[in-house]
Amino acid sequence: MIQRELLGTAQVPGGEELKLYAHGRDFMIVLGHNELMSTRMRGSEEKLATMTLDRLKGLADPHLLVGGYGMGFTLRAALAQMGPKGQVTVAELVPEIIAWAKGPMAEIAAGCLDDPRVTLRMEDVADAMLLAPEPFDAILLDVDNGPDGLVRSENNRIYSKSGLHNARRALTPGGVLAVWSAFPDPKFRRRMEDVGFAVEEVEVRARYDAQGKGKGPRHVIWFGRV
Repeated sequence: MIQRELLGTAQVPGGEELKLYAHGRDFMIVLGHNELMSTRMRGSEEKLATMTLDRLKGLADPHLLVGGYGMGFTLRAALAQMGPKGQVTVAELVPEIIAWAKGPMAEIAAGCLDDPRVTLRMEDVADAMLLAPEPFDAILLDVDNGPDGLVRSENNRIYSKSGLHNARRALTPGGVLAVWSAFPDPKFRRRMEDVGFAVEEVEVRARYDAQGKGKGPRHVIWFGRV
């Protein structure tokens, strides 16, 4: 039986410790007893990008904010679907996440961080929304396992009404806020609606086969349009 191999650890600023494991050809990032992400289950993170871009069909060259990088599933799916003049700003708070992408997971990253359409900002995505010099066409959030501060308590500000107001102000007219979650949360959906988003809740699966059939756990993405 193949055993998990610990490849590295990372302290989340103001939060818990992340651990990167290899299991054969697969990788996983773990927080305590929670597997935050795995190369075996990337389907819903890819859907976060592709379904957001589907909702921006009228824009030839959208500018996206993605927070955070994770294992890059959302970023790579966005780049694959965007044109050559599209832009993606990636906000990542943990330096080791990027070091792992360029080190043990370089083959999986496939050079996506070096794509000329990508700007990497080593900062909290909440600050990236507040301090952006111009609005984004879409903001894609996959920072915790859902709309609560699992990785660090300070992330709760992202999902509060004030945080959602900040996200709304950081979007262009007709822009989209997309939030990934491992579970439903009716209270969060109501908060999105309370600050003025037109909300669409979509169930997605953790994996998709070559024919596009979903498998594995059911996840949720909320799409809020300004």
